[in-house]
Amino acid sequence: MMTRSADRPNEPGPARAGSPRSPRILPRLGWSAALAIPAIFLALFFVWPVGAMIVRGLGDWSVFTDVLSRPRTWRIVGQTLGMALAATAGSLLLGIPGAFVLYRLRTPFRRALRAFATAPFALPTVVVGVAFRALFDDDGPLGFLGLDQTTAAVVLAMIFFNYSVVLRTVGSMWASIRDLTPAARTLGASPARAFFTVTLPQLGPSIAAASGLVFLFSSTSFGLVQTLGRPGYGTVESEIYVQTTAYLNLDVAAVLSVLQFLIVAVALLVSSSLSTRTERALDLNVRHRAAPITRSAIPAIVLTAFSLLFLLAPMLALVAGSLNVRGEWSFHNYRALGQTGAGFAGGTSVTEALEHSVRIAIDASVMALVVGGILALALSRRVRSPWARMGQRILDGAVLLPLGISAVTVGFGFLITWSAGNRIPTAYIVPLAQAVVALPLVVRSLVPILRAIDPRMREAAATLGASPGRVLATIDLPLMARGLGVAFGFAFAISLGEFGATSFLASPDYMTLPVLIGRLLGRPGVDNYGMALAASVILALMTSAVMFLADILRPRGTQGVTF
Repeated sequence: MMTRSADRPNEPGPARAGSPRSPRILPRLGWSAALAIPAIFLALFFVWPVGAMIVRGLGDWSVFTDVLSRPRTWRIVGQTLGMALAATAGSLLLGIPGAFVLYRLRTPFRRALRAFATAPFALPTVVVGVAFRALFDDDGPLGFLGLDQTTAAVVLAMIFFNYSVVLRTVGSMWASIRDLTPAARTLGASPARAFFTVTLPQLGPSIAAASGLVFLFSSTSFGLVQTLGRPGYGTVESEIYVQTTAYLNLDVAAVLSVLQFLIVAVALLVSSSLSTRTERALDLNVRHRAAPITRSAIPAIVLTAFSLLFLLAPMLALVAGSLNVRGEWSFHNYRALGQTGAGFAGGTSVTEALEHSVRIAIDASVMALVVGGILALALSRRVRSPWARMGQRILDGAVLLPLGISAVTVGFGFLITWSAGNRIPTAYIVPLAQAVVALPLVVRSLVPILRAIDPRMREAAATLGASPGRVLATIDLPLMARGLGVAFGFAFAISLGEFGATSFLASPDYMTLPVLIGRLLGRPGVDNYGMALAASVILALMTSAVMFLADILRPRGTQGVTF
């Protein structure tokens, strides 16, 4: 029987290796051209600023040794590490029982309580700092404790901010592991011994990961320290800011930036090492039923109730303080937000700063979405080549670098590179810096959605003759449409509340709202303080609303942002 191959003249034959239409060459060229955009972006706006900061810090060896020989430098480093360690310990002390109650037990309204407990992490650090200042101020609800502008207040604010990190990281694993406590109790172990010998080793990787993240976030909490008055010796980040803005000593600030870089790097290495050492084989595939509440769980329930009250108190104090003017309830602080002058914002009103913040956040979000979308597409592809997989791992690590670098370091790097000589106006340089800060979260919010796409859909489209570009346009982009909204929401909320990098780059005539709040706190007068409280309430409402919408848009079956 004759074959029908001769009857199909339009059927394409195998592509020649040297043909420009080779199906293997075209996708590679397309991906190479696409990846050039994020590569150039990261090289110009991350590698160069951070690299220039490191070179400047290590360039003059005499300055470097002089800064390291000062006792004040090591007091600042010691206070930075001490507060971060205290905040990590406090977050674990409150977060682990909370994870048990809200993820393992059959607690009433536990989903609503989880949402409430994780809300503080979405707040800008400036808002958290102002809230604790309102709580411990002389006229605040807990003013009698005398904690206003103390290191204790800073540590408590760090615990408030990072409580949800421990809660979600440990709670997610606790809800997934098989409960071996009844078996240990049957063998005669007490509840405490069963927890420390059976449950705690199972939770080791998640506790180690949470500890590393909390320490990292606490050692880079510039906004909290700055708004709470830089108590004691301050931190390395606050000293970088003082040396840059007050003394104009960029060489000393560069050396301190190198120290901050090393602190963050060591924190990441220790966290990774602890997670690796505590890893063990666990049954994580089965979602076990929540356990009933027993008498042995009462201490954890009481501690969790205290933690939830601890999370509620600062926000109530912030709202109450914004409505209280000289002992009377009034909207005066909100009506004053549009005023300017020496007695108020000093040239930029809060409403103008809010407008600047929204514009900058939109610009930064668009840039982060374009760059992050390309990176997410590349990282989500299932590749077979070992070299391609290695390239993905390297690219994944490079994308996370801005997360591991302090925003203050990024801002200082921009200051000595792009901001030097007014190379780029404030209206453009601030969105670029904020886009760098938001980029890891954009990528991490898109990758799970793209990896959830069945690769057989792409293969089927390619088999039917669709080009790589058509596959991308007809399969990937429609399915990731909601993910783009989620990523934009995360980037917008982060940029709207960003303080660390922006405080170095914002000009007096184009301030953002977080920077202006910090300036208002530093100026005398009841009106300035009241406006700072009112502006913080507005900023908190805006960022919370954006994060809430982003969470609603997140497709079902995908996790939130993970690191």
